[in-house]
Amino acid sequence: MTDEPGRVFRDAWIAGVREHFPGEPEAGCVAPWEETPEWERHAATAVAAQVRDFVEISGGNAVRLTREQKGRFVATCWIAQVHKHVASPEPSHVADWAELPAWRRETDADIFEALQG
Repeated sequence: MTDEPGRVFRDAWIAGVREHFPGEPEAGCVAPWEETPEWERHAATAVAAQVRDFVEISGGNAVRLTREQKGRFVATCWIAQVHKHVASPEPSHVADWAELPAWRRETDADIFEALQG
């Protein structure tokens, strides 16, 4: 599996955080791909593949989802990856959609849109 889709995910994450996060994000939150922990690179690549597969399986019709639906999909896929890679994740890292701050919801929707092609 190539890491290129993961890089697209990470670039979209960084762009979304820079656009939507109120204030200055922590350096690690916007670290480039090469400085991102290995488990996060694997998770980003897996979620990117899930989004691309979802778009393909839908015959391209997943692009018709609302921004919220797109963001929810990314958020749910990400939560599953966090559980896969982190034994005891912080509650904020596996929070349900309704509990996510607006900047995270917007960033997750941005990620879907960046990956949908």
